[in-house]
Amino acid sequence: MPERSESSHAPRAPYMEVLDALMQEIKGKAPGDPLSSEAALCERHGVARETARRAVRILRERGLIETRWGKGSFVANRTGQSDK
Repeated sequence: MPERSESSHAPRAPYMEVLDALMQEIKGKAPGDPLSSEAALCERHGVARETARRAVRILRERGLIETRWGKGSFVANRTGQSDK
């Protein structure tokens, strides 16, 4: 896939906006802290649930978050410290 141009007029996939917002959210949290729910992401960014899930899935694949079924997504422990 070609690299995205830095032009403000270049099209950008909606999941990337959600991904950027989640990255900012992660920066302000400690390992084990909860992240916004998929429903909250959908409402806040005006996207479909699958769009929010795609952003969450990318962060999970990068090892930045952990998702627990029925509980939500949490900041991953990236430094080898134990969870709260």
